[in-house]
Formats: sequence, structure tokens, C-alpha cells
Amino acid sequence: MTIHTQVVQCQLSSISFQDSDFPSISDHGTSEALQKAAKLLHELKPVAFPTETVYGLGALALNSTAASRIFSTKGRPPDNPLIVHVSSHAMLARLLPADYTPSPLYQLLMKRFWPGALTLLFPSDGKLVPPIITANQPTVAIRMPSHPVARALIAVADAPVAAPSANSSGKPSPTRAEHVARDLEGKIELVLDGGACGVGLESTVVDGLHEDGNLRVLRPGGITVEDIEQAILEELGDAADVPKVLVHRRDYADKALEEAPTTPGMKYRHYSPSVPVILVHTSSSPPEGIVSLTMTSFVDSLRGRRSESSPLTVGLLLPSDSPLHASLTKENGMKWVSYPLGPVAEPSVTAQRLFDGLLTLEKDGVDLILIEEVREEREGLAVMNRAKKAAGESAWIRLEAVDHSSPLVGPRT
Repeated sequence: MTIHTQVVQCQLSSISFQDSDFPSISDHGTSEALQKAAKLLHELKPVAFPTETVYGLGALALNSTAASRIFSTKGRPPDNPLIVHVSSHAMLARLLPADYTPSPLYQLLMKRFWPGALTLLFPSDGKLVPPIITANQPTVAIRMPSHPVARALIAVADAPVAAPSANSSGKPSPTRAEHVARDLEGKIELVLDGGACGVGLESTVVDGLHEDGNLRVLRPGGITVEDIEQAILEELGDAADVPKVLVHRRDYADKALEEAPTTPGMKYRHYSPSVPVILVHTSSSPPEGIVSLTMTSFVDSLRGRRSESSPLTVGLLLPSDSPLHASLTKENGMKWVSYPLGPVAEPSVTAQRLFDGLLTLEKDGVDLILIEEVREEREGLAVMNRAKKAAGESAWIRLEAVDHSSPLVGPRT
């Protein structure tokens, strides 16, 4: 049977939670759309909906048949776990083992960042949470989204919802309803349209279950490391042992975790459009054995990719105030298509525009996409996490116009 994918707009301003765990919805069309989506969920059919981070492909988290349809719809590897979304603390409590109480640190993080773009790892109740959700791990990743449509859908369905990004596995995550419809047309029945996602990158995933009391950021995302550190400092600044916030692959390594991840985004290549992506480094130093290229030699290497019948069309994902843009576009023999990522000083704008840029340039029919590196601080840490996974190759360029006195990645203070 052929499935027609329906996109239904929701009026965000009509949804309010006030002091209740159940939403008040003033717009009739939005209420009908949410009721229809909830009905499809209980029919064990996946639906797509907006969150503040990216659009999610949701299914009932506590039903293994429903969850399996997320994997089949996306073509997702079975050892890639899912994040469970809840609409309230009461719903969270129903998910957790009876003998488990969240630590004071977790309670602090939930107080500061929930609802929001923060995912926490909790012990999983194996009798309740299907192993398909956790990839047979003893923990389950849970968050409470702040987007009114996402939270309202979960509340109306009255059930936790597992929801990875609503795209074919490995592709850039969708941040607009049209991204979802273009990718998953004919695979799902309903997309709730809540407009463009405000954050634009997936949630930050934190593991605070280790005996040393420190937090481990398994995936940087919408809540920055600096935000978490500031929250801890404000609450526990005078304490004798203030927990550290350690970032995977920056502050520590865990090969076993990478092979059997407890959260999405750690094992497989992600976020890649159908055209090649090159991550262009203009300020950081290349690793040992890699030679920096001059602008001329880099452009010559691009020219070598074009066919004789037509010029190469190159998409540019660069900060709007990057000198690299002027250096590249003055070169003849290629067509340049720009999608500005916002000012260097505003990494939150870059985060919001990254996936939309990849998908827009892909739709525009470019042959190749260049992404320029940004500083790995605040939202830039998550941007570079995604850019490195999206890129099939990297290039280091010597560009005199760039200030080399301030490296993009430096020692922490």
C-alpha cells in the first residue's frame, strides 16, 4: 500500500503548559493534529514532529514493535540506541527503576535545563524499557523537550516517545518540516510542522552515573559545556569536590564505549549529504604528516574534480565574516554557491544553520560542499562534532587573511 505523507502545520503559540503537565491548546487545528499524531503512535506507526533541536521520528518507547519501525524507516543500525522523550517529571519517574533516585547533581541539571536540549543517562529498568531502545545497554538516555509541539504530543499520547532525527540514517538531521517530507515521503503518514528548529543541532548527552561523581559529555549539543559548568559553579562553587565536566574525545577516551555506545552519534558516520563534504581548516594546525596547502594549490585540487563538460559547482558553508569566502570566490573556472553560517562570534547561529545549509546546498545541486572550521567552544564544540562526521575528508589551508595568533582549539582555563 502506498503511503501519502501529510504535513500539518501546528500553531506553537496556541500550546501552553502553565503549571500543569498537560497542555492547554487553544487552536482547534493544532489540537486535531496532535490527536491524530497520538492516535498514529498508539497504532504503532512512527510520526515526525519538531523539537527545539531537530525534527524527530517518534514511536512509543515502551513498545518494541513500534520502536522497531523507527529502525526500519530510517535504515538505522540496530546497535545505535535511541533517546526516550518524556513530557513531565512524573512520566520520567514511571520509566526509572523503583529503587533508583536521581543524584543531587542530576536534579540540579534537570532543574536548570529541563525542558530543554539536555539528555541524561539513567539506569534502565529492563522489564519496562525494551532492549531495542537501549541497544542492550544497562542505561537509557532520556530528555524532556522544550518545543511546545513535541512536549504536547508526548503528553497527549500519555506515553514516553523514542525519537531519533527524522531522516534516513547517516544523512544530515532535518531542521524544517520540508526536510523531513523530502527525505521520508511515502515512508511515514504524518509530519507535524512547527517551523524551523531553534537550536538546529541534537541534544547534549551527559552521563553522570560514574562513581567519581564527574559528568561525561558523550555528545556535545544544544546545551553547551560552559552552560553546564556555570550551573554547577553557581550551585556548588564552595563545595570541596566540585564535579568536573569531561568531554568524550577531548578530555578522555573510551574505545569500549565507542564500539558499544550508550547514546546515538558515537559510533557511525552521520550528517552526510549525498555529495562530498570537505572540512576546511584555516587556523588550526594540521596533524603530523599532513601538509598545509596554499589557496592556489587547494583550488587546483578542486578543479581536478570537475568534468570537462561543465564547471564544478561548490557549496560554501562559511561564517558570514570569513575571509575565506573572498579568497575562494575570486577564483575562476568554478561556480560558487554560498550559505552563510552567521558571524564567527555567534556560534549559536552557526549551530542553527549548519544542517539546513547542508540540506539546502544538496537540494541546490552542488557537486561538493566546503565547511570551514569554527572554534571548538560553546556551540562551536557541537558544530565541529557534526562537521567532522559529515566530512569525508579534511584540508588545511594557509590563508594569510586569517588571524593565526588565536587558534581555534586551545588549552582550557
